[in-house]
Amino acid sequence: MNTSQKQFEKLAFVCSDKPEAKKAKIALVKRYGNCDAANADVIIPVGGDGFMLETIRKYMPLIRRGLPIYGMNQGTIGFLMNTHKLDGLLERLNKAKAARIQPLKMKAICKGGEFEALAINEISLLRETKQAAHIRISIDGEVRMDRLMADGILIATPAGSTAYNLSAHGPVIPLGSDVLAMTPISAFRPRRWRGALLKNTAKITFEILEAKKRPVSAVADATEFRDVTKVTVEQAHDIIFTLMFDEGHELDEKILREQFAT
Repeated sequence: MNTSQKQFEKLAFVCSDKPEAKKAKIALVKRYGNCDAANADVIIPVGGDGFMLETIRKYMPLIRRGLPIYGMNQGTIGFLMNTHKLDGLLERLNKAKAARIQPLKMKAICKGGEFEALAINEISLLRETKQAAHIRISIDGEVRMDRLMADGILIATPAGSTAYNLSAHGPVIPLGSDVLAMTPISAFRPRRWRGALLKNTAKITFEILEAKKRPVSAVADATEFRDVTKVTVEQAHDIIFTLMFDEGHELDEKILREQFAT
């Protein structure tokens, strides 16, 4: 779908449970009408970044077929969202710039079987108890670290590099870069290891050592699987999400600003 040439007329509004988001949606629907997502030109989640991720999961089949998303912020941070304004929405939509995002794909093996999930921001492995996690890390079938002792570890996309990854002192990655960030979370051994940058073609395998004594959960954005024993992560090159941003506030510009934030 070429969003630069498309005229957006049929809008599908959805909102989070926050009172301010519900109030904003009512006003938007009154002004612009509301369309079923299956017949819409664009879906507009009203809420925060967390609700944006929920919307993507809920409408995954439509989004995978090219339905773009234009978020309006009624949350806390709103890094993936646009400023909420009632006026001029159609003009903003028709001038908006598209960011095409390829998510991460996770396969997790745990007590209940094998599960899969997608993540726009990051996939993180986190200790479940007071015991530090012990994790073996392999890249493309070759063991690169025999034992990481830490609170956890994460893999972040460029779009997600300014989220949990940045808080864990990982690098900010420009949008469009063909790399992923691997960042430890409070590493105890090796104490000075700060992570790695990997090609986005890499297949990453995490094996949980002493899994019964040191249980670990795997989280793809907000989807969590507990007591995992093995997790594989790779970029889903066959899936593209289209997020739309106002002119001058494109996602790559937001990421660039984060690199110079003080």
